Amino acid sequence: QVQLVESGGGSVQSGGSLKLSCVASESTYRRYCMGWFRQAPGKEREGVAIIGSDGSTKYADSVKGRFIISQDNAKNTLYLQMNSLKPEDTAMYYCAARAARWSVCQSLNQYVMDYWGKGTLVTISS
Repeated sequence: QVQLVESGGGSVQSGGSLKLSCVASESTYRRYCMGWFRQAPGKEREGVAIIGSDGSTKYADSVKGRFIISQDNAKNTLYLQMNSLKPEDTAMYYCAARAARWSVCQSLNQYVMDYWGKGTLVTISS
């Protein structure tokens, strides 16, 4: 069972940047797709970005052009570089993983993911 630990959240002003990290307890290289999801107060958790075992990526429309998902396989670490942050990006951000093909993961649907971290809080002030 993969354990995931997020870090890097914090409070920044609108227009600022943050970089989130997620460390996995074992190598996910070429076996897992890894994604970032977020949940704002009073809202359902939604997909933000996902990267497949082959390096394919997909982003939610709301973050395209502003967020970049990447991974360092040598460090078992997933990243989310968040730029041009907006107040509506305020949420708890979760890292998730699933051992599956891209055809499954590309839906960016939280219900297909098997393993979850506890989250890191991102707060954007206007």
